[in-house]
Amino acid sequence: MAETPRTAQQSSSLKIYFRLLTYVKPYIGIFLLSILGFVIFASTQPMLAGILKYFVDGLSNPEAVLFPNVPYLRDLQLLQAVPLLIVLIAAWQGLGSFLGNFFLAKVSLGLVHDLRVELFNKLLVLPNRYFDSHNSGHLISRITFNVTMVTGAATDAIKVVIREGLTVVFLFGYLLWMNWKLTIVMLAILPLIALMVSSSSKKFRKQSKKIQVAMGDVTHVASETIQGYRVVRSFGGENYEQQRFADASQSNTEKQLRMTKTSAVYTPMLQLVIYSAMAVLMFLVLYLRGDSTAGDLVAYITAAGLLPKPIRQLSEVSSTIQKGVSGAESIFEQLDVEPEVDHGTVERDRVTGRLDVRHLSFTYPGSERRVLDDISFTAEPGQMVALVGRSGSGKSTLASLIPRFYPHAEGEILLDGVEVEQYRLRNLRRHIAQVTQHVTLFNDTVANNIAYGDLAGAPREQIEAAAADAYAKEFIDQLPQGLDTEVGENGVLLSGGQRQRLAIARALLKNAPLLILDEATSALDTESERHIQAALDQVMKGRTTLVIAHRLSTIEKADLILVMDQGRIVERGTHGQLLAENGYYARLHAMGLDEPAKADIT
Repeated sequence: MAETPRTAQQSSSLKIYFRLLTYVKPYIGIFLLSILGFVIFASTQPMLAGILKYFVDGLSNPEAVLFPNVPYLRDLQLLQAVPLLIVLIAAWQGLGSFLGNFFLAKVSLGLVHDLRVELFNKLLVLPNRYFDSHNSGHLISRITFNVTMVTGAATDAIKVVIREGLTVVFLFGYLLWMNWKLTIVMLAILPLIALMVSSSSKKFRKQSKKIQVAMGDVTHVASETIQGYRVVRSFGGENYEQQRFADASQSNTEKQLRMTKTSAVYTPMLQLVIYSAMAVLMFLVLYLRGDSTAGDLVAYITAAGLLPKPIRQLSEVSSTIQKGVSGAESIFEQLDVEPEVDHGTVERDRVTGRLDVRHLSFTYPGSERRVLDDISFTAEPGQMVALVGRSGSGKSTLASLIPRFYPHAEGEILLDGVEVEQYRLRNLRRHIAQVTQHVTLFNDTVANNIAYGDLAGAPREQIEAAAADAYAKEFIDQLPQGLDTEVGENGVLLSGGQRQRLAIARALLKNAPLLILDEATSALDTESERHIQAALDQVMKGRTTLVIAHRLSTIEKADLILVMDQGRIVERGTHGQLLAENGYYARLHAMGLDEPAKADIT
């Protein structure tokens, strides 16, 4: 028999929930300790009802003995026993409450930490195309907002299920022991409660998913505005961003309110059902009291009166679980994405830097258009190859394929005669240094930005030498703490030219045999360019260099210039040869190849 959509959804919810519970495994010891605490807490509920029996009976006979057959306690009258037992029960309940809440909080916080770390670590190995198709706001929201909701389902919900569930079990046991006939009547109401719980949980999950998306939108708008605050202010985008954020926040608020409304309508309805059952029960107690004492009846009614609260909380727990399951779904979706493909086995300490590209073609996943079409060229060790062409001709894509930011299916890219797919990813990228137009700096010191990642811990004199060779030493020496000056988020405290020189210093310190310069000198003032050009001349010495540039001063020195158009190499040769051919390159040159405004080739 085929699964209906509803049963399929329920089984997927269960699957997700059980997968979530596997994260509790490392904390199983303290988790069991917290369960013990909740067992202790739940056991005190019928005790409190039972003590009322003795209190009511003691009103007519306070001298009666509570434990006539127990040695040492046979003289203890109800007068002393009832207050003493109330204090002992409260202390016992307090112990249970502490064990349950404290150790479950420990599990919960451990779970938040583990999930966040796993999500973050996964981000570091996800393929580039994942970041192309997911905005940063939603990715950050998963690590912050979704994880908290998930742990609510894994721990808070368990707390309610165990504590309130056991309370219901103990109270029912006590009621059956006191008067089983009356208690059977009470059980008749349970199917109705179960029906209400299942119908509401579906609604909660749907609404919860919408809330997560809306929360991701809020984070996304905020992070975009923070990162692009200069553009916002330069172009008077304040009102537009205010409106965009207000809309995203309003959408989130409305979805939260809708969920609260569902909960607010559903809880009183459930309460009405439960209290209607209590009304019937009271009628029956008065009608079928038999030979029970007043104390028995008060204890019974009290125990029955203690039931609605845990039953209500158990019914509400489904919304917490549905929120968590919905959050877990998006978390597991990210955790289940295949990491960057790394089937390589070759590891080399050093390569000479010979680069062979043979019949390379490439199409981005989900697209039909060939970005690269039958590209072939060779760069000998120490040679400089320049790629020029209009915007969208595939130059940056080619530069992205060499360090395997995207896998290629057609053609070959050989580094020292070995296909790049056969290298281990970390090893391949160790042989390649990149300097791009968009420099990324971290909110750390100048020294730590130069000696980043694998370079961390490099000797100070090597960092200083790299800075000097990158013509960065002169401005670093003028900074308040020199190399130990913090540069602000993405180097906001430095100029574009200074950031670029730090990126070149980083590449110099890496000392990789293959260097990729992706428009490293574009959009810089003449003074900065002069420094950076000198720094680049330094960094290119003895290295195979692939340059994507439109500054004539960089290109004319190249050993080989590849002119690209619509993903194909249309001309190749040195600067002099290509000018003599009077073809595509000559036309670009005549347009003013060295003026980025006229010949934009990102």
